[in-house]
Amino acid sequence: MTTGNKEKKKGGYLRLGDLLISAGLITEAQLEEGLRLQKGTGKRLGTVLQENGFITESELIEALQMQLGIEFIDLSKVNIPTELVQVVPKNIAKQYQVVPVRMARDELYIAMADPLNFYAIEEVRKAAKKKVVPMVAMSAAVDRAIQVLYGNEGAAKAIEEMKREAAAGGETTAAVDAAFSGNQVGEDSMNQAPAIRLVNAIIERAVTERASDIHMEPRETEFSIRMRIDGLLRDILTVPRELQAAVISRIKVMSGLDITERRVPQDGRFNVRVRDKDIDLRVSTLPTVYGEKIVARLLDKSGMRLSRDSIGLTGDDMAKYERLIRIKNGVILVVGPTGSGKSTTMYTMIGDMNSREVNLVTLEDPVEYNIDGVNQVQINEKIGMTFASGLRSILRQDPDIIAVGEIRDGETAEIAMRSAITGHVVLSTIHTSDALGTVERLVDMGVEPYLVASALKGVLSQRLVRRICPNCRQAYEPSEDEQRDLGLTPRPGRTFYRGTGCPECFDTGYRGRTAVFEIFSLPVQVRRMVAKGAAREEIETLLKAPDSGFVSLKDNAIKLVEEGKTTSEEVLRVIYEDI
Repeated sequence: MTTGNKEKKKGGYLRLGDLLISAGLITEAQLEEGLRLQKGTGKRLGTVLQENGFITESELIEALQMQLGIEFIDLSKVNIPTELVQVVPKNIAKQYQVVPVRMARDELYIAMADPLNFYAIEEVRKAAKKKVVPMVAMSAAVDRAIQVLYGNEGAAKAIEEMKREAAAGGETTAAVDAAFSGNQVGEDSMNQAPAIRLVNAIIERAVTERASDIHMEPRETEFSIRMRIDGLLRDILTVPRELQAAVISRIKVMSGLDITERRVPQDGRFNVRVRDKDIDLRVSTLPTVYGEKIVARLLDKSGMRLSRDSIGLTGDDMAKYERLIRIKNGVILVVGPTGSGKSTTMYTMIGDMNSREVNLVTLEDPVEYNIDGVNQVQINEKIGMTFASGLRSILRQDPDIIAVGEIRDGETAEIAMRSAITGHVVLSTIHTSDALGTVERLVDMGVEPYLVASALKGVLSQRLVRRICPNCRQAYEPSEDEQRDLGLTPRPGRTFYRGTGCPECFDTGYRGRTAVFEIFSLPVQVRRMVAKGAAREEIETLLKAPDSGFVSLKDNAIKLVEEGKTTSEEVLRVIYEDI
């Protein structure tokens, strides 16, 4: 970068600082501190001020609108013409975080998180050969718009090239080339086969959307790509049916699967690096009448935040959790349906219980995250390394704490229970709907009631609900019917919350997810009832007593609604389907 450009950039910083001071958002002292913190970071001043809590992004945008008359654009409500990718190259858009929005005669409107970045505006002007009109947008919205616009363009180009290859009789070329290509995603090389570029674009889009799963589904006339975002599947892309085989072959090659075997399900995994993130993908194939369906589960290893705060534990639940992880022997089970966050919670517990003074061994299928100081064992049923056989072997390794990825059968359940009563702590997960259902499930698996009563120390049942977007959250008074749907006695003046939709949540009203818990430590009275084989209804009656301390999943969910963390609609969708 030349000296002149630095001066231009510096001028932009000073202008922003003066602007924020004149708007009354920061003081002279805060500006000086911001400039000091900014030195040597390469970051824009506005970014530094936000990161250090001097201003919010909304305040910055409002100041730019009021002081300079720069127009704000809500990118979640704008359909950007794909032809604009020809006007502003992808490398400029990504480097300077700008996205073209529309063209009017000789003017090009661009959205930027920092419209005072004059160097970026100049680079866009030279590339587009148009007069540039900057607009301000939320940084997250700009980032997403870039990924969607240029990702769609990359996918569209790759699809067109694959069509031409297929028409020329070269449909298998992409799959052959893919077998000799690495798993680096996000490269701009046009030498890659189009199937590779298409799959890369799909994975990049999934990371941008914070998707947990990618579904590639064969249909009669098309190949549908859907992604699970905040727990719900959303349509993303449609690939022509004749290109289905090449895309599936590419995924199977990356996963180390047999591309010639299409009759039986296969499981594999691979790692990629996308936008400075290490992503692990677990791939499952399933033969259907129209071809193989593929589901890829995404795990962001670089963004892993396994802490009791990050999983959503607060208040009484936090205190109950801390009592559970201090036990010296017994079984602790994390329960819930698929996709409810059980693995994340169990990894959090493993991290909290691990220390240099204990021997902690895990049995996992597959090992999702590597934890320093923990002896992690991979299950391999093909060679006889099952949860049950692995658990027997671990008991000869002088363990203090054993973590079993999942209790799937009666043999594993019984070994786990007997291990616990001989002085070990056993952590595991099991598919049941709630804490009391766990006791019934273990007995159904063939574990004797007295053994369950002796060994089971606690059950942590959970679900994931979408969080209300904090930027557009609004209070309202719910109707009597809405209160009754949650099982509440209607009363006037009760306040609920919901998101109205904004750029930060991409107009959904939700941003991220949090867990709802039901933590159940078995008191002496309940143990006696379980040992005698008491019916569920009898135990529920005991737990409903005011002094029992038991708070159900349903009651905790209602508490989240009243605290403004989630909506009544979300609780009815996720929690009440099981209760």
